Amino acid sequence: MQIWNVLAADATGKTDPRGLFSTPEARMVMIDLAEGEKLGDHEVHERAILQVARGTIELTCSQGATICTQGAVVLLEPGERHAVRASEAARILLTLAPWPGQGHYDPSETQDPHRLPAHATAHQLT
Repeated sequence: MQIWNVLAADATGKTDPRGLFSTPEARMVMIDLAEGEKLGDHEVHERAILQVARGTIELTCSQGATICTQGAVVLLEPGERHAVRASEAARILLTLAPWPGQGHYDPSETQDPHRLPAHATAHQLT
């Protein structure tokens, strides 16, 4: 068993994701956003489960914009376009499942899908 205390971890104030784990079933990353910071319009190949662990965000998708406060959980289907803006400093937990989703990597890529990206840092938080 592994345990992470995402509320006790220091905020980075940067959008660089901090990888918590990556398995074939799911990948979870923690993202800190400063007030006004954005994750621009994008989509992912996986089902995305977004949980607001701290702060408030505005989530925009095809159904419109909504304010999500601490504790909110949002389910986005694979390929669903969305954008996030921090209304105040926020911490988001993002789970992508399954990992990687079909089409995430080009078949010619030899990358290990469970290796965290170079810009991510892996931590087990206590």
